[in-house]
Formats: sequence, C-alpha cells, structure tokens
Amino acid sequence: MIVALIAACEIGFWVLLAAGLACRYLLRMPRTGLALLLCEPLLEVVLLVATALDLKNGAEPNWTHGLAALYLGYTVGHGHRTVKWLDGHAAHRLGGAPKPLGPPRHGMARARHETKVWLGTLTAAVVATALLQLAIWYVDDPSRVTPLESWRFTAWRIAGIHGLVALAYWIWPKKAPADGRDVAGAGTGKERVGR
Repeated sequence: MIVALIAACEIGFWVLLAAGLACRYLLRMPRTGLALLLCEPLLEVVLLVATALDLKNGAEPNWTHGLAALYLGYTVGHGHRTVKWLDGHAAHRLGGAPKPLGPPRHGMARARHETKVWLGTLTAAVVATALLQLAIWYVDDPSRVTPLESWRFTAWRIAGIHGLVALAYWIWPKKAPADGRDVAGAGTGKERVGR
C-alpha cells in the first residue's frame, strides 16, 4: 500500500506541477496556478499520515516505510528547487520570459552551486532521519524496527556520497575554456553564428 501511495504522490506531484504551470502561463491565471502549486505539500502530508496509520494499524515496519521517509526527505530538501527550476523554464517557453541561466559550469562558481545542491540532500537526510526516528519511537519495539534503522544509514550514505561529489568540485575545479565562452553556464551553442 505504501509503495502505491508513494507512486501516487509522485504522479500527483507532476500532475499538480503541470497544471499549475499551465494555469500560470498558458491560461494566464497566475493565482490559480499558484494555488495548484501550493497544494503540492498536501501530497506529502497525505503520505505521512498514511504511513503513520499503517504503522498504527499493526503493519510490520519494512522497507516501504523507510522509502516513504526518504521520499518525504527528498521532497523537503529538493522539491522547492525543482519547482523553481521548472517554473523558470515554463516562464521562458510559455510566458516569453528570457531563458533562465543554467548552473555555472566551471571553477569555484560550479563548486558553490554543487554545494548548494548537496545542502538539499543533507536536508533530505536530516528530515528522513527525524521521520524514521519518530517511527521507531512510535513502534516502540526494538525487535521490529531494524528495517527502519537501516534506512537511516541509507539516507546518510546518500548524503555522504553526494557530499564527496560536491567536494570534488572544490578540489578539482573544472577549468573554463581558454576563449572564455560559456563561463556562466549560459552557452547555447549559438555563439558561433555570424562568425
């Protein structure tokens, strides 16, 4: 049941996002679009309540409850950034706004960008760990909570691996091309037109 609900929440996330952006930019109804986008956190509340009720009704804690905690953590850590990124592209494609700049591709600017993304993963790990600890206390049976405990380590392994990737950008920053093109990550390949 929990896996199906996670899938439904993920599908619901993309449906609400598409509907919200369509209302904002295609139908020129920005308030309705914003209202739809603000409904997205309700999906996570539904998943959280359903997971708690599943455990309350005597379900054996297993990998699905851990996956739900990781999903909720990811949504808290990266959901806003994802929506903002897609909103910028929708504004460009559908609303006539300028093309949003991509992430920096070189040097310390790229390292800072990767660190910000990693902070989202770190936030996700903290939220997932907190939810898993609450579930462990809620179950209150050390013999039944091993699957939940193992998911805490999974959350921190993911954050650690992502942290190493972000650190690599600081230690070995990618050098910008000698001609100075595409330093800010905004290159489109059109720079050569007319040359």
